[in-house]
Amino acid sequence: MTAERWGDMAELFDPNGAVAGCWCMWWRIPARDFSANAYDGNRRAMRAIVRQGDVPGLLAYHDGRPIGWVSIAPRGQFTRIERSRVLGPIDDAKVWSVVCFFIHRTQRGSGVGTALLEAAVELARKRGARIVEGYPVDPLGGRASNAGAFTGLEKMFRDAGFKEVERRSASRPIMRKTLTAKRSRSR
Repeated sequence: MTAERWGDMAELFDPNGAVAGCWCMWWRIPARDFSANAYDGNRRAMRAIVRQGDVPGLLAYHDGRPIGWVSIAPRGQFTRIERSRVLGPIDDAKVWSVVCFFIHRTQRGSGVGTALLEAAVELARKRGARIVEGYPVDPLGGRASNAGAFTGLEKMFRDAGFKEVERRSASRPIMRKTLTAKRSRSR
């Protein structure tokens, strides 16, 4: 997600700012700021992140149209994770966090989330990450609602090679994947 692709993010997220005007700012700012910002303020805040050159996540496309989003960045960029009793840091390791998915309603259940998770891990690896962390929902034998599964599902993370490292809530595991640097092939 770069400034050149802002229109694609707006197309995917509008008219509701993904969900309830979030604009994927839920984890990035304190609750009082999130509520005060409402729809337009959160949109402006995300646009400012993108304009300053940060890459707050990745977009997925199908036939040239944006169909999915994943948010990934170093954990320190997500103030609510840093302060959370349930999802907060388990140690001082420098980790990258996958915190949010938004899949267009016509594409849900088609594997877009899995593809985005794999691409997010690869982006983190290219940026020097050695650990990627996720905070998915474990529906505990039931089914998670679309809105409730915005952090991804435990099975999706497990299938992508993530391991549960902590669980402070029955339905919210903290999962990690340790990365190794890709070796270049020499001729």
